[in-house]
Amino acid sequence: MSYEHFTYKVENKVAHVAINRPDKVNSLNETSWKELKAIFERISDEPEARVAVFSGEGKLFCAGIDLQMLMSVKSVEEIECGGRRSEKILSFIKHLQGCINAIENCSKPVIAAIHNGCIGGGVDIVAACDLRYCSDDAYFTIKEIDMGMVADLGTLQRLPKFVKPAMVAEMAFTGRKVAATEAKEIGLVNNHYADKEEMMTVVNKIAGTIASKSPVSIRGTKEILRHTRDHSVEDGLHHMAVWNSAMLLSDDLTQAFMSAMSKQKPEFKD
Repeated sequence: MSYEHFTYKVENKVAHVAINRPDKVNSLNETSWKELKAIFERISDEPEARVAVFSGEGKLFCAGIDLQMLMSVKSVEEIECGGRRSEKILSFIKHLQGCINAIENCSKPVIAAIHNGCIGGGVDIVAACDLRYCSDDAYFTIKEIDMGMVADLGTLQRLPKFVKPAMVAEMAFTGRKVAATEAKEIGLVNNHYADKEEMMTVVNKIAGTIASKSPVSIRGTKEILRHTRDHSVEDGLHHMAVWNSAMLLSDDLTQAFMSAMSKQKPEFKD
């Protein structure tokens, strides 16, 4: 299956996804949003894909939502009933939220590889990823405030989970650019590298390491981390116990033990 605005391939158990609208600075139109959701639902169910690397083609990572698509929302003003207008806008926002939720809900880890601009909806996207790396020319901006909007696709909900809330508030209130060095300092990215080429080399190595691990354990680790983020320690421990009571005695556990004893690299089934 091919996509109009994304490139997609799976190599050595790693799914490589890239936004591919360079002529539109990788802004996302209606088709792009639908493809984004479809791709990560596909990765979640694709046995051969154990981890995903998410990047952008062309000048920058992502310029956010396509402005033409955003302006199309104005057409709801033609609906006379205020309640029905609100329902239409609600449906539109929930649809876009669902597209980004597909990244977070993907059963496989998703690594964002960000170069140059990560703007507006681009920040929503990387906030839903599990790991984030960037090049030294990268910058992040919650641009919605400069458009007379409140960021509504996950930035304000997800960023405070791993970035200091006061820093998120400053970014959201001012719309200022946060460069790569500061992004690492505040925990927005794991690390930054001289250029996109170096970043992709490192990210692909990390993805390869993840892909070499037990797929059952990797999927379970993502599920537990996601659950723990939103629950108390007590709830998290109970969920962990229930999870392992069902998943601990897998073929992967046996393979790992046998490999440790023989000092050979384990080979796990997809």
